[in-house]
Amino acid sequence: MKWMTRLGLAAAALMLAGAPAGALDLTKKRQNLPDLVLGNDEGNDFVVENKDIELEAGKAYRLRIVAKGRQEYKFYAPEFFRYIWFNQIVIEHKEIHGGGPPDHLEFDDPGEIAIEFVAIKPGAYKWYAQGLEEKGMAGTITVK
Repeated sequence: MKWMTRLGLAAAALMLAGAPAGALDLTKKRQNLPDLVLGNDEGNDFVVENKDIELEAGKAYRLRIVAKGRQEYKFYAPEFFRYIWFNQIVIEHKEIHGGGPPDHLEFDDPGEIAIEFVAIKPGAYKWYAQGLEEKGMAGTITVK
C-alpha cells in the first residue's frame, strides 16, 4: 500500500513540474503558411488563392485567412478544427485563447484572421465558405 502512495506522490510531482527539461515547445518553431485568400482586389469575390494546403502532423503552423472580397464569408473546417491543437486565433493583433475549436470564422468585411496551431491527426480535411461552395469557395487541408 505504501508503494501506491509513493507512486501517487511521484506522479503528482511530475505533473506539477511540467514538461521534461529537454521537451520541445512546438509553438516556438512554427512555420508560416501561404495565405488562404478569399476574393481579390479586382472585384472577383469568389476566387480563392491557395485553396489546397499540405501540412505535416506534429508540426506547428500559422495560417492567415484573408478576406479581400465583399461577400460575407463564413469559413468552416469542422474536421480540421477538431484534429488540431489551437495555440491562438489572432484578429487585428488581438489574441483569442480557448479550450476548444471554434465552430467557424466569419468575415463581414475584408480583413484577416490568423490561426496558430499544431497539426495532430493525418487526413484530408475539407474547408468551405458556407453557401458559396458552388462558386468555388472550398478546398482541402491535407495533414500527412
